[in-house]
Amino acid sequence: MFGLFKKDPAKQLREQYAKLLEEARDLQRKGDIKGYAEKSAQAEEVLQKLEALPKS
Repeated sequence: MFGLFKKDPAKQLREQYAKLLEEARDLQRKGDIKGYAEKSAQAEEVLQKLEALPKS
């Protein structure tokens, strides 16, 4: 009951991860391979943070 209004950090990270993947996809479609690589690396960092969260 007390955790009712507690924010879920995993949800925020999943949303950020999905957004970064979409941006990377769009950059790749435009032919910006360097930008794609940078966005993919950022997405990978977010994924590692997500996996490091304790399972509850």
